Amino acid sequence: MNGTRLWPRVSAPAQDAQPGGGAVATASAATPPAPEASPRAAGLLERLNRWLDRDHLPDPAALRSLYEATLTDSAANRLARQWADRYLVADADERRCLLAGLVHAGIGLEPYADHGSRLFRRLYAESDRLALMVELRADMLRWRNQVAGLSALEQALAVLLSNWFDVGMLELHHINWDSPASLLEKLIRYEAVHAIRSWDDMRRRVAADRRCYAFFHPRMSDVPLIFVEVAITEQMAGDVQALIDPDRPLADPGKARWAIFYSISNTQKGLRGISFGNFLLKRVIEELLSELPKLKSFATLSPIPGFADWLGKRSGAEIQECLADKTERQAAAQDPDAGARWVERLRAAADGQAPEPVRRTGLRLAAHYLQQLRGADPLDAVARFHLGNGARIERLNWAADRSAKGLEQSCGLMVNYLYEPDQLDENRARLAAGKPRVSRGVQWL
Repeated sequence: MNGTRLWPRVSAPAQDAQPGGGAVATASAATPPAPEASPRAAGLLERLNRWLDRDHLPDPAALRSLYEATLTDSAANRLARQWADRYLVADADERRCLLAGLVHAGIGLEPYADHGSRLFRRLYAESDRLALMVELRADMLRWRNQVAGLSALEQALAVLLSNWFDVGMLELHHINWDSPASLLEKLIRYEAVHAIRSWDDMRRRVAADRRCYAFFHPRMSDVPLIFVEVAITEQMAGDVQALIDPDRPLADPGKARWAIFYSISNTQKGLRGISFGNFLLKRVIEELLSELPKLKSFATLSPIPGFADWLGKRSGAEIQECLADKTERQAAAQDPDAGARWVERLRAAADGQAPEPVRRTGLRLAAHYLQQLRGADPLDAVARFHLGNGARIERLNWAADRSAKGLEQSCGLMVNYLYEPDQLDENRARLAAGKPRVSRGVQWL
């Protein structure tokens, strides 16, 4: 090559709004760096230029063909295979540069979403790796605030992934102790709610009085996309430590009347916002009823992950109506830090003997928090999922998760959401009207 640069040095881009909802680079390769480009963006583009100097890859005009050429164009398809192969073996810095190069090559294309869709269809077809597309979006979500224009490209990929992962294409599998060890290892790694700490723990979670189900895509058959863990019990559970204790004696599933969903974990960051959890629960309920027709009730034992953070930011005036003791209410009225004080108090009380007024206050505060909305959606992420699926807030449980994570997130409190199949539509309608459905027990706290 005699040192000839095949890919001209890239300039730091300005940002213009483009179809697709993001800021896309607009400066040409010959344009000097735009004065408004951030130091981070300039540094990223400089690393891209060093990489281009080193590897003599095609110039932006060639990469542009990934967007513009027909899907049968041999040269563009060959370049797509080369790009995908390169991406698979690249480290994080190089991947970011590769994505920046794609964004730069697509500057000015209209309509941008359509061209972005063609790009990703080509990459998928030529790489024959659906997992690569999921990985690409995970990286885009990670760096979309660091690479100008990446957000719009990410949105184009999200639309395609929502079609490729339509629930009608997913397969439900029952996972048990006879499942491949490699699959059980993935569950251990991906469990996001209650960590699986040993193989004994894993064995107990798939025992005769437990169930584990996962959705798989036929093109990613070795990777569970989302999985749910279920306890088959005689009554509604209110203590997760007891529920996941590896030494807990086996119960007789034939005597069970409750199915308790105690952990739901998404495994792929690249599928964030593509919801199939509600379809998973529906399918699992159908499977459970088919296998265990004596089951009568379906509920969760769920964390309240945003509770402590929310309460810590509340003033006394905002929470005084929830305080069980009259003297406490009067004292809190003028205390701007009352919420933060109550967070520490509830954490300490959950780990010991809690006076009844403290316990009652904690339950009232949690009930109040779970009914808070942002627009039409519950403030708490887990409440948003279950209430949005048509469940109702059934019961609050004191000191139900005394793990370090449970105390940190929710002062040890947990909630049961109840799924009544014939009430789901009505409950969703009430939520849309701004009135989440709660049981009388919660109303009377």
